[in-house]
Amino acid sequence: MMGDTCIQFEDVVAGYKDFMILNKLSFTARTGSITLLMGPNGAGKSTVLKTLFGLLKPRQGRITLNGENVTGADPKTLLARGIAFVPQGRNLFGNLSVYENLELGGITLGMKTTHERMPEVLEFFPRVKERLHSRASTLSGGEQKQLEIGRALLLRPKVLLIDEPSIGLSPLIVQDVFRLLRRLAGQGTTVLMVEQNVKSALQYSDEAIGLESGRLVLHKAAADILADPNMERLFLGGAHPAMTPGEK
Repeated sequence: MMGDTCIQFEDVVAGYKDFMILNKLSFTARTGSITLLMGPNGAGKSTVLKTLFGLLKPRQGRITLNGENVTGADPKTLLARGIAFVPQGRNLFGNLSVYENLELGGITLGMKTTHERMPEVLEFFPRVKERLHSRASTLSGGEQKQLEIGRALLLRPKVLLIDEPSIGLSPLIVQDVFRLLRRLAGQGTTVLMVEQNVKSALQYSDEAIGLESGRLVLHKAAADILADPNMERLFLGGAHPAMTPGEK
């Protein structure tokens, strides 16, 4: 169930050296919702996640989490507050086993708690569970992404930031990932997602935020965007999904 505001950006400016990517960006994301960040390359989508997770310090503005000011907090502090980040690409220790990668994911919890939580996490990922003692580098791309998400779930995050989860995955695995995110949101986790496969992601999202040049240009229910042919052309490109081949 979606609830009150969980994440709030207020006039946030952030970037690298003299190049600003977020330009007085303001938006909100509600508790227990999946909010999709969309926009062209360079719009600032991934920068939002990095700034929220403390990998990039805002130059100005304010970021709050459940009403508490977390502007400029470092990743360790944010992890302790229940934020987990699954970045783009592969971020595993390939020479270590699946089990050892999970242990490293729970390093801030201590080994006792990590080992207690592993079974509940592995229930989400039966195939990863079967490969528990295999080297992470021997897993398929889909299994590696599931392991990365599983590592984040060990922390029982209140907020999950996930950047381009579908890259390199088959369509079936992508749907599995989206369904998992939907299930987590149903249990109260707030999900903020960047995803190149916008049409599929919108089907599992509650709300969508459109960015352009680091500014908010759209904030609507995901279903409304999917149903609006004008939004389809502006933000997704091409024909409306309801159109059949040969229609114009």
